[in-house]
Amino acid sequence: MEKVYGFTHYTFFSEMSELALKNNSFDLSLGLADFDIDPSLKEFLKEAADFSTNHYEPLAGSPLLIESIIRYNSRRINNILLNDKQVTITPCATFTLYTALKCIVNHGDEVIVIQPSYYTYGPSIVLNHATPVYYDLDNDFTINWEKLKDCISDKTKAIIINSPQNPTGKVWSQNEWNQLYELIKDREIYLISEEIYDIYCYDGIEHYSAFLHQGLKERTFCIFSFGKMFHSTGWKVSYLLASEDLTARFRCHQQYISYSANAPCQYAIAKYLDIFDPYKNQQLMQKKRDIFNDLIKETPFMVEQKAKGAVFQVANFRNISQTMTDIEFSKWLTVEKKVACLPLSAFYNSKQNSDYVRFSFAKNDDLIINALEHLRKNL
Repeated sequence: MEKVYGFTHYTFFSEMSELALKNNSFDLSLGLADFDIDPSLKEFLKEAADFSTNHYEPLAGSPLLIESIIRYNSRRINNILLNDKQVTITPCATFTLYTALKCIVNHGDEVIVIQPSYYTYGPSIVLNHATPVYYDLDNDFTINWEKLKDCISDKTKAIIINSPQNPTGKVWSQNEWNQLYELIKDREIYLISEEIYDIYCYDGIEHYSAFLHQGLKERTFCIFSFGKMFHSTGWKVSYLLASEDLTARFRCHQQYISYSANAPCQYAIAKYLDIFDPYKNQQLMQKKRDIFNDLIKETPFMVEQKAKGAVFQVANFRNISQTMTDIEFSKWLTVEKKVACLPLSAFYNSKQNSDYVRFSFAKNDDLIINALEHLRKNL
């Protein structure tokens, strides 16, 4: 367990992508999809302009989109039944996490972050005048529940969960949510559940949302991303599911920070969501994961656990170098071997080294194939 009272400005993610561009390398470092969105989504955006949806939508979001989200979630396999007082449209997942924290934490409170994790979590906590408490997953990226329990104190106000998880590809099961509930059921601890890769679960696994858990639902902020669902991150539209009480708190703060999200895109997403088949996008990404994993077997990298969700694959590089840190190795691979990745230590607050790097397979098939073929020939 590690308590941290400050944070460092993080530029490593963009630096690695810039390094890949500078060296004309195959860029598998970031999770930004390099393939096009569905043409139907483009047509709906053009329609939005014609319909004059160019002014502020209500604070909660476009009523058209909220109703579409309610319908969409009701028809999923693990269906979530909602009303319009439980859904809020937001500009992006990072904004949503920051604002959710603002609703619940005060100066001196502690928020548990499960590492490895996305780099914005700690800074969002600190900016809200609370203290991050970092819990590191075991070496196989599983949770040791006794160690997690040891992180909980009288100051603990929230725990941030990410499932499917970036970077490990782990997916929380209903049983794991049950175990978490047992840890916190008698305490006033909230959950922020980032579920932005919810449709990307593989090998028959179904996403189980924290909002489905009856014991956790009333204390949980669930964050989703249309940018990740539709490969349209530049549109900047996400949404939050929360109880009516937490939703009211969230909207109270949102009105002073952003108020509303992109209006034309909300219209387009509302129309598209009614015809959207998440299974097609899930199959597309699972195919990319499988292409990546089939080809990396022909290199010295070791994949110890194939990603069960999200759009990233973690690989052990120690067959290639025993001496380099993961940061040194990532830069070497990008510059000398022309394939960009990220070191796993970038997903920890203060870890300086690991045995792993992270690749993104949210890329065109040709890029994945050419990158792995290049590594097969040059490692």
